[in-house]
Amino acid sequence: MAIIPKKNEMPVQDPILRAGNFKEVALGYSKEVAVNEASRCINCKNKPCVSGCPVKIDIPSFISKVKEGDFEGAYAIISKDSSLPAVCGRVCPQESQCESKCTLGVKFEPVAIGRLERFVADYHNANDNGEVAKIESNGVKVAVVGSGPSGLTAAGDLAKLGYEVTVFEALHTAGGVLVYGIPEFRLPKSIVAKEVDGLKKLGVKVETNVVVGKTLTIEELFEEGFKAVFIGSGAGLPKFMNIEGETLKNVYSANEYLTRINLMKAYLQDGTTPVYRAKKLAVIGGGNVAMDAARSAKRLGADVTIIYRRTEKELPARLEEIHHAKEEGIKFEFLTSPVRILNDGNGAVGGIVCEKMKLSEPDESGRARPIRIENSEYEIDVDAVVMALGTSPNPLIKDTTKGLEVNRHGGIIVCEETGKTSLNGVYAGGDAVTGAATVILAMGAGKTAAKSIDEYLKNN
Repeated sequence: MAIIPKKNEMPVQDPILRAGNFKEVALGYSKEVAVNEASRCINCKNKPCVSGCPVKIDIPSFISKVKEGDFEGAYAIISKDSSLPAVCGRVCPQESQCESKCTLGVKFEPVAIGRLERFVADYHNANDNGEVAKIESNGVKVAVVGSGPSGLTAAGDLAKLGYEVTVFEALHTAGGVLVYGIPEFRLPKSIVAKEVDGLKKLGVKVETNVVVGKTLTIEELFEEGFKAVFIGSGAGLPKFMNIEGETLKNVYSANEYLTRINLMKAYLQDGTTPVYRAKKLAVIGGGNVAMDAARSAKRLGADVTIIYRRTEKELPARLEEIHHAKEEGIKFEFLTSPVRILNDGNGAVGGIVCEKMKLSEPDESGRARPIRIENSEYEIDVDAVVMALGTSPNPLIKDTTKGLEVNRHGGIIVCEETGKTSLNGVYAGGDAVTGAATVILAMGAGKTAAKSIDEYLKNN
């Protein structure tokens, strides 16, 4: 059989239509297309794609099941290693992970592993009868702090091993960055809720509105009978540029802006949480979060410009997100950096002054550094600004947990192989350790820690 050189295209909403709604952009493969895409896999004996997956899904085996039309069999293989397949199939950067290792990709386009994972998970969720095999409890209690990707993964893996797991979430809805950070048009919240419900069926308890470090401390969790604690509290502390005008009205961190829109449903006409609906909005930054903020603002009616201090080639966002943003009419100002935000005379944003940049020769790390060009200032007419410059771990847990060691960026210091912190019985992973990173890397850290917690508890 001849090899099909290109991936099957992912059907999407028309760009003009989707720029005015929050419905999911990508529409998913049909059964026929999924089987056709799976048939492109050449079943390598050494499975290089698995080495690119942080949670080590047996990718060729699940794809073989798709090829046979056994979609539930494919789901069973994926779910052995991933607690969040419907999420990963949508938001993981497969192009730089599993798909980048695909042997087919040497001469042709790699197999669309992420799209197939999404198809399998969606098929299962649409046909799920709700039954879950009963897991016998071992009576040992483990606490998980945070219900983002790392916390949910650790909780799921530990529950499958028989532990009595309780997840403590600071917000009123479980899901962490999956519900407050990623927009509905990329990851419908019903998908996240379904994944969380699956963990609850395994016996995982979820307690919301509990701020560990304030409502409860790590020490108090041990006093309440928990034998181990996993910290997956994420990186929710936004970064700013410290330029003039950042305290004006209608200057948002991307965290606040997206939380208002996604978690608090400010995008709905009858939403009770307000967000300023700008006429012209600037997003500072070039990562996936910047794209999410820009595309959300577009859907709220704004004329949006992304300001990035390097060139398009250096944009850290996924190519798919950049492509979708351009299709939706979002503009880009490259080699540009803000200098100050102007006051409209009433304490709100009245424009932004920027300057042009040029790139230096690459430094020791191989990355070129932006250098300001003298006398290149110019003004961009905007009435709102979103700072999407990254985040760092919130210091609350560190400040209330004696002996917990952190690095200079506030990330919890752990043993890379185990996720163990400086405290006995306390493990950590995800953005709380690394700072803002990808969903799948956080999940990988959750899996590593769950395995280590199991070994620790069996020996203590």
